Amino acid sequence: MAKKVLVVDDEQDIVETLKFMIEMEGYECHCAYDGEQGLNKAKELMPDLIILDVMMPFVNGYKVSRMLKFDARYKDIPILMLTARSQESDKELGEETGANEYITKPFDINYVMERVKAYLG
Repeated sequence: MAKKVLVVDDEQDIVETLKFMIEMEGYECHCAYDGEQGLNKAKELMPDLIILDVMMPFVNGYKVSRMLKFDARYKDIPILMLTARSQESDKELGEETGANEYITKPFDINYVMERVKAYLG
């Protein structure tokens, strides 16, 4: 069975690009366009990996990450944060909330896919 990736980002073009690349690698891709929807889908799907934007409507990526990482059922799901927030303090906050990787936008799609494959094997 294909591994599941959940992409959570409010920018549709980014979601579509990632979805295309993820499916090209043979993974199953699910999408959410805000933090609240992302959190609900993560709990429902139990994805093998989450790609998470930080700045989104309703619930930001830091909160989504924190809520998942502090719940024993979801704490082992790797989270790759993709964000335009590139300050060192933002990166530290990402790490504190449990993100496994912190990748800044604009990002190199090939680098993101290398990280996805590294986590999913």
